Amino acid sequence: MFEIFFTVTAKTALKNLEKNPAHSGLVKQIKKSIGFLQTNPKHPSLHTHEYTTIPHPFASGEKVFEAYAQNKTPSAYRIFWCYGPQKKQITIIAITPHP
Repeated sequence: MFEIFFTVTAKTALKNLEKNPAHSGLVKQIKKSIGFLQTNPKHPSLHTHEYTTIPHPFASGEKVFEAYAQNKTPSAYRIFWCYGPQKKQITIIAITPHP
């Protein structure tokens, strides 16, 4: 089980989505995906893979990953995350529509 942290950017993105009732289904999908990250970052439904465009916030050269919150949806939402800052911790870097 991993402890989940959010960057200010990710926390703001999630809070803004939560404020809009039209995004309630999306928020539910994002939270479900975060739950999978917490228990198993390699869960098949996350389609987790390395993402090289975003720099790691804690250590140069470390990996950043992309996980699916949605699939087969126009502008499907993604969760960008990394391990750390400590062992058994995951930091959500961003929650955005697919770039």
